Amino acid sequence: MASKKAKSSENNKPSISLPPLKESRSITFHDFRVQAIVLMLLGFILYSNTFKNEYALDDGIVIQKNDYVQQGIRGIPKILSTDAYESFYRSMSAKQQLSGGRYRPLSVITFAIEQQFFGSKEKTKPPDDAAIVRHIGNVLFYILSVIVLLFFLRNFIFKENPIAAFAACLIFLIHPIHTEVIANVKSRDEILSFLFIILTFISVLRYRENRLTKQLLLGLLFYFLALLSKEYAVTLLVLIPMIVYIVKGETIKDSLIAVIPYFLATGIYLFIRFSIVGKGGIIENPDVLNSPFKFAATPEKWATKIEILNHYLRLLFYPSPLSSDYSYNTIPYTTFGNSLVWLSILIHLSMIATAIVLFFKRNIIAFAIAFYLLHLFLVSNFLMEIGATMGERLVYHSSLGFAMISAVGINWLSKQINQKSTKKIIGISAACLITFWCAAVIIKRNAEWKNDTSLFIADAQTVPNSALVNGNAGKAYIDLSEMPENKPQEKELVIKAIYYLTRAVSIHNEYVNGYLNRGVAYFKLHDYVKAKADWDLVKEIYPHNPFLKADYKLLGTIYYNDAMKMGAKHPFEAAALLEKAIEIDPENSDYWYNLGGVNFTIHNFEKARDAWTKTLQLDPNNQDAKRGMAALPK
Repeated sequence: MASKKAKSSENNKPSISLPPLKESRSITFHDFRVQAIVLMLLGFILYSNTFKNEYALDDGIVIQKNDYVQQGIRGIPKILSTDAYESFYRSMSAKQQLSGGRYRPLSVITFAIEQQFFGSKEKTKPPDDAAIVRHIGNVLFYILSVIVLLFFLRNFIFKENPIAAFAACLIFLIHPIHTEVIANVKSRDEILSFLFIILTFISVLRYRENRLTKQLLLGLLFYFLALLSKEYAVTLLVLIPMIVYIVKGETIKDSLIAVIPYFLATGIYLFIRFSIVGKGGIIENPDVLNSPFKFAATPEKWATKIEILNHYLRLLFYPSPLSSDYSYNTIPYTTFGNSLVWLSILIHLSMIATAIVLFFKRNIIAFAIAFYLLHLFLVSNFLMEIGATMGERLVYHSSLGFAMISAVGINWLSKQINQKSTKKIIGISAACLITFWCAAVIIKRNAEWKNDTSLFIADAQTVPNSALVNGNAGKAYIDLSEMPENKPQEKELVIKAIYYLTRAVSIHNEYVNGYLNRGVAYFKLHDYVKAKADWDLVKEIYPHNPFLKADYKLLGTIYYNDAMKMGAKHPFEAAALLEKAIEIDPENSDYWYNLGGVNFTIHNFEKARDAWTKTLQLDPNNQDAKRGMAALPK
């Protein structure tokens, strides 16, 4: 009995229950955090050399010379209530010129905030001390948008294939065609627009899942912010129903209903936009640099616009060489007799047909093609002329479609390889090879974007037929010649400037800045006759150019000073120089007075009388002129 009791007691002994051990999960490259960290590190490696860059291209117009940005936070109300280029137009005494206007206040507001906290508060300092902050800001916004894109693709597009999601983000991140957007501070509008478009998609799809009002409101907020960044977000009126239909499997009717709130938000945005900027420039821009198809016949315009689509495709597949400018005459006008025009038509019609067919099959490639084509359509000059032939920044959004289709293609190719080890080796090797090549292109290009000087001198080799790039390269050499450290090479640099400026005006014979700056170059070489000839051409083309008066005045001063040096020893030569000075600056009373004095010396009393009479008209209190008149023989 005892033994049984003991056994029973032992069996009834309370047991200690331990919680079940959690199965440890090893961190792999499939994890979101791992992929995000890799993309972040790579983004910083690729673009960290932009941090030391200055400003280039349109940065001066949008930031440095923008009165509202320079006012910091105080300037935000004006930024919200004016065209993006209003401050620049006002400084040039010009009217709004670009069709449609430019209402993109969000990125400009970020510049004003940066100016408030990091910009110079002293008027004696140049307004560029926040450049490093702005370049860092562009890189941070870019990396953030790629991480948000990764979240979007992993959770909604490639849910079962995180490697495909990573591949699309990697292609987007390392694509060299994006260097302009990241290295050119002004192009932050592209980055913010893209970021808020992706956030809108995330909110739309979340709302379709949980029907929470919060997600609907977030989607509308992100959409409105995308519109305030850049007009591209209007494409979502087509893309939202597409993605709801393809990804969520909803009916076409429900997919169309899903976009109704976004039409209402678009209406509010358009009302605000047109109230502020109206229709933009209402007359054709007289300069071919802002109206690139000005010299083309109608068939040439359309053939050229269609053929340009091929240039975008080429740069997406092989992004080298790169250029900051593709304006007149970088891409010559063409005709429908060019087979490349018909090839472009065939390629893009095929893409449209493919997107339609795959849409009804709920294939994500249809969405990718539509994302590519819709954003490309907005910048193609088909809908309205945008003031540019093409631009690398203009294909920034469309490149996501390219990246997604590339990822799908890579995924298909990987499935053709059965052995996992072979597949892994090939995949890693290919990714490293492409990344290293892109990195080399990006880092080199970032350095060229350091400032206008380095950018345009580099691009003059890439696009030798661009009037604008040649003109800007010439101006860059003039700027270099004025640096104290380049004093020994001053003449050589000015001669190079004349070479590029001459090339610019030979391409575009009404290129105002080309003649204006070549005149400056000739002036620096003391060739005043050629300087005046160029400035006279400027006067014919653009009589009220704000820089012309100062240049003429400077030349007049040179003639005047030379005349004063000759004085009484060479009165006839002095009189000729003074007449040149007066021709340039006829309202200068000193010039007229001294012309009277020289003519009095050589006994040309009638001319002396005329000169002093003019002097007194300009300066009635000029006592010297009065005494001269009194000394004239009756």
